[in-house]
Amino acid sequence: MPNPRINDEELYESLREDGASKEKAARIANAAAKEGRSKIGERGGEAEDYEDRTVEELRERAKELDITGYSDLKKVELIEKLRNH
Repeated sequence: MPNPRINDEELYESLREDGASKEKAARIANAAAKEGRSKIGERGGEAEDYEDRTVEELRERAKELDITGYSDLKKVELIEKLRNH
């Protein structure tokens, strides 16, 4: 059943399969539907991979996203929680 808040369901599902969070996948899919996929692809991102960040940086990112229960997590668990919030 399609999500009425997702304007490009195919792109959304592809992004989720690649590990994007629900929020990020929805944001990209809706922007692509509005502005065109090629326009969105030109923007690109400069953020480094979660694996390249320190635990402290990951905790800070979790805090920015209002994720709870991250303080005692190991790096791998933190990354999983960030990707699936």
